[in-house]
Amino acid sequence: MKKIGYYGYPPDSFIKYYKERGYEFIDLDIDYNKPNVDILPKTTCQIIKNILTNALTYKDEIEKIIATTGKDKCDNGFFVAKILKNLGFDVIFTENTNKIRKETPISDSILPLAEKIDLIMKSIITPISIDLKRAENPKFGFWGVPPNDFSILEFFPEDTIVLGWVRAVEASVPSDIDVELYVPENLKVVFFAQSFCSKSMLAKFLAEKYNGLFIDLDRNATSSIKAKIEAFIRLNR
Repeated sequence: MKKIGYYGYPPDSFIKYYKERGYEFIDLDIDYNKPNVDILPKTTCQIIKNILTNALTYKDEIEKIIATTGKDKCDNGFFVAKILKNLGFDVIFTENTNKIRKETPISDSILPLAEKIDLIMKSIITPISIDLKRAENPKFGFWGVPPNDFSILEFFPEDTIVLGWVRAVEASVPSDIDVELYVPENLKVVFFAQSFCSKSMLAKFLAEKYNGLFIDLDRNATSSIKAKIEAFIRLNR
């Protein structure tokens, strides 16, 4: 089967085009436990490292890479696309600027938090239609991007709602900053960003504005980070 790599949330038209032509999609954002390639600075977001590492790992399998390079991803998404092109990859530069918002039933549902985020990201390629029970009077929120290490999500109750960029992805508007900045009142929120990600500026600002907890991590969560999240959840139950 033909394979195509992608990262971020490419425009639906591109996904549809390559699905109709029988391509299998490989999400380059995900950490497949491969050693980081020694090309990028150590002070680079782990997700960007994943993109480059995975592209080189699967170079003989993927025909093309759909790269999201605008406000729907980040500046480094554009830079790594340029690097990949210089390394000989067939890179398709895209930007998802859709402004038509969809509902967010997964973000607002009762499911384990890790399962919610996983479903949302998988729905980029394969739309998911399932009946979900909406969280009533949720107390907690998780704001940000999918963490490289999902183990930090295990401390959250299942009615935790998803906020930030992941919520914008489910709403099909990954470049819509208003959706990304949305935070309901009276919600205790953990604001998360990968270390060295520019979104950490937003996460830190919003954490102070809404009296939440700011967390950043590089590749794997330390026991200290996990303890901070667990304590925040316990103290605010």
